[in-house]
Amino acid sequence: MSSVAVDQGQIVIVTGDEIVDILKGHEKETIEIVKAAYQTHSLGDSELPHSTFLRFPQQERDRIIALAAYLGGEFNVAGIKWIASFPGNIQQGLERASATLILNDMSNGRPKAIMESSVISAQRTAAGAALAANRLLESRPLHTAGVIGCGLINYETFRFMVSINPELQTLYVYDVDSVRAEQYKRKCQTYAGNIDIVVQPDMESVLAKSTVISLATTAVQPHIHDLSMCSPDSIILHTSLRDISPEAILSVDNVVDDVDHCCRAQTSVHLAEQHAGERSFIRCTIGDILLGNAPAREHGKPVVYSAFGLGILDIALGDYVYKRALEQQVGRINSFFPTNWLERDLL
Repeated sequence: MSSVAVDQGQIVIVTGDEIVDILKGHEKETIEIVKAAYQTHSLGDSELPHSTFLRFPQQERDRIIALAAYLGGEFNVAGIKWIASFPGNIQQGLERASATLILNDMSNGRPKAIMESSVISAQRTAAGAALAANRLLESRPLHTAGVIGCGLINYETFRFMVSINPELQTLYVYDVDSVRAEQYKRKCQTYAGNIDIVVQPDMESVLAKSTVISLATTAVQPHIHDLSMCSPDSIILHTSLRDISPEAILSVDNVVDDVDHCCRAQTSVHLAEQHAGERSFIRCTIGDILLGNAPAREHGKPVVYSAFGLGILDIALGDYVYKRALEQQVGRINSFFPTNWLERDLL
């Protein structure tokens, strides 16, 4: 991508709809960005402090999270995502998540971009899930997939899986809210009319029938205690992190995006660590697999991929959006920063 000169005082502010337009049709490119970010992180060329969770009295399901990150290699970008998850928004006709991303210029530390980030967050999450599923399949075709939780994340995950698995024939769907499940079915059918979208009466049906299952719910504690109905070659994309009981986690092949980050904040993997007293049940990271340093899976049992959601992905995809926004002359604002204090007229 060609570089575009930016004046010292300029900053780019990009809206959510502008980001939707910038990323439209670039699913495969987004997956490659996520892949490169995971590989760079696995090589140790990153700084990734623990996410900070802001929670509220009497609002167990609501939270706002700060994710700061630096990613080196071909990226050389730093920034922070501030993302709120308020599941009750759905009943008000609002998106569950809202987010802002700030990117900093590595030559002087100044912010160079402020952008709406729920779109970036959803698409980097979905791209990471599709990438992991593709690698864990080990070149097998994907004919049947399933989703549990019929919101934006699983819609994007479906889109990204279709982009690299055009052979997909059937998608099994479940949500605790049957109306949302039917709404999700219509949306997916409009996007990919050649795929059979089948709403299921329970989670167990989705788990039993699907080769790849994506969990993206708002659960705050485990509600899946048995995975014995899953095929031994099935792949569970545990995006929402808190659906599966510790005992079930300890019964499968476990791959994560980052061991230390996943073993925090009462995730299923964290609870399993507390239950087992150690972390050896986590076989490897997705970065290890992408670099060829670990096999894709341990055969004979389902593999669960737990992705904590790393800030490196947000800044990597955010920087791509930033550069495309510059090329398209979207969102540029002059003189964002104050005049040097030595030159200000204070009279």
